[in-house]
Amino acid sequence: MKIYDFKVRNAKGVEVPMTDFKGKVLLIVNTATGCGFTPQYEGLQNLYDKYKDKGLEILDFPCNQFGHQAPGTEEEIQEFCTLKYRTTFPLFAKIDVNGKDAEPLFKYLKQQKGGFLGNDIKWNFTKFLVSRDGTVVERYAPVTKPENIESDIIKLL
Repeated sequence: MKIYDFKVRNAKGVEVPMTDFKGKVLLIVNTATGCGFTPQYEGLQNLYDKYKDKGLEILDFPCNQFGHQAPGTEEEIQEFCTLKYRTTFPLFAKIDVNGKDAEPLFKYLKQQKGGFLGNDIKWNFTKFLVSRDGTVVERYAPVTKPENIESDIIKLL
């Protein structure tokens, strides 16, 4: 399997093939609107503003598995992110990242880049950096701020 073999659902429930992002540098993030790391949306948007025209895509996957910190519908999450953080990068359907119902894309990402203590994602705002050829290059812990991975993104652009 390659990253481009997957399909995901956007916030409106429409299936999106990952091939739509072929040739782009991807930062794939499981997010939450009620988390201590939620202000990272600002840093994510700043990166997107700076590098989207150079080939960066940020893919936002809300996840309610950690402390139920992503309540509400996709529409409510989109409204919150747009109004509070002025996000413009793609929002996808709410997913699970661990367990039997984990989104297949995230199962793949975790297989490619395991975590510090096993492959499971430990919290919201875990980030996966993917090169233009679809290789999962790095996994970042939730505490890693978006601005601290900018140099890694620049190398791939």
